[in-house]
Amino acid sequence: MEILITNASDRPIYAQIASQIQDAILSGELQEGQALPSIRSLANDLRISVITTKRAYADLEEAGFIDTVQGKGSFVAGGNRELLREGRLKRVEELLAQAIGEASAADVPASELHEMLDALMEDG
Repeated sequence: MEILITNASDRPIYAQIASQIQDAILSGELQEGQALPSIRSLANDLRISVITTKRAYADLEEAGFIDTVQGKGSFVAGGNRELLREGRLKRVEELLAQAIGEASAADVPASELHEMLDALMEDG
């Protein structure tokens, strides 16, 4: 898993980290029970403060995406399939909202957008 931080983003660095780890969990790139890099290791790799990575991990733990075991590290949380499904549904909604915005800007009617979605679903 590679985490990319951009200073051009309006989102804080800890939120960028948490979002990318969450996306990796939701996409299946990170599997249930898989160990995450230590807070210190991730901070060193990204050349950022340990406090920043700690905040990202705390947010992920609060949201139920990871579990932290004192002295052992942080791991992808298991057993909460409904949470993962909800996260994926939220991501799909965000992407569809973006697509609707693009379609609206291009004066694409809803019926044509539905046809596009149906065609894409059939392909795959």
